[in-house]
Amino acid sequence: MAFKRKDRIKAIEKLAVRPNGKVSMGDFDPGYTWKQVKKQNAKQLLRDGVARLAALQDMFYAQDTYALLIVLQAMDAAGKDGTIRHVMSGLNPQGCQVYSFKGPSAEERDHDYLWRSMKALPERGRIGIHNRSYYEEVLVTRVHPHILEAQQLPAEHKGNGIWKERYEQINNFENYLVDNGVLVLKFFLNVSRKEQKRRFMERLDRKEKNWKFSVNDVKERAYWNDYMKAYGEMLGRTSTKRAPWYVIPADNKWFARLAVGAVIYTTMEGLDMRYPKVGKAKRQELLAARALLEGEKD
Repeated sequence: MAFKRKDRIKAIEKLAVRPNGKVSMGDFDPGYTWKQVKKQNAKQLLRDGVARLAALQDMFYAQDTYALLIVLQAMDAAGKDGTIRHVMSGLNPQGCQVYSFKGPSAEERDHDYLWRSMKALPERGRIGIHNRSYYEEVLVTRVHPHILEAQQLPAEHKGNGIWKERYEQINNFENYLVDNGVLVLKFFLNVSRKEQKRRFMERLDRKEKNWKFSVNDVKERAYWNDYMKAYGEMLGRTSTKRAPWYVIPADNKWFARLAVGAVIYTTMEGLDMRYPKVGKAKRQELLAARALLEGEKD
């Protein structure tokens, strides 16, 4: 970023959801940007951030101690795919994996709702991105009760208390991950209803974007207020100091990408990372290898 680290941290803190707080989505401005950043500078700042992230990833991979789980949630057309593509563009593919979760399969429905996410957790030294996640089970499932009704759960676990139970289960799961060296960063890309409509219209107007459009996306707009209520409660109940939620203003794609990247590499900068030290035996091997190479006849 163009401003000092301490100022960057303060700017990032404004996007974080306070732990155990009451959240109203009306308190977040989808069009907000940092005053230190202008649109005309955003591309260069993002390139600088991607380069910094790539350097950190190299050390992260070499150290092989931590893993990083990035969770992305949003309403349709908020820009999740574009954010992944732009922010992660400079990373080594060997150390980064992306999973896009759709509706659960028959096999997945026969397991608990965290099962498929557990299978997709990143290994140590790697960055895992979950495009949608287990949070769908306190969002879509809550907005559409028939989905919960169809799940293979005991009847006593389908009552109103299920949401509190799932918030606690998710918090416990994420605490477990952090205890085992998996950093958890969660981003809600906050697009306005008006901007979502504009992007839907663009998908309809431009033939090369027609494939992105689904009639179901428009139908879901009828539940906008229900989703905002569900998101607000979810953010308040599951943003913790150890696994925070960041509400990223997403009406300006350039800012959303920049902000997500800044949170990720600022978090990684705070780790105690270093390249592994080479022991005496390994050093002797390296010296022997050098001698062999130098002794070759070209």
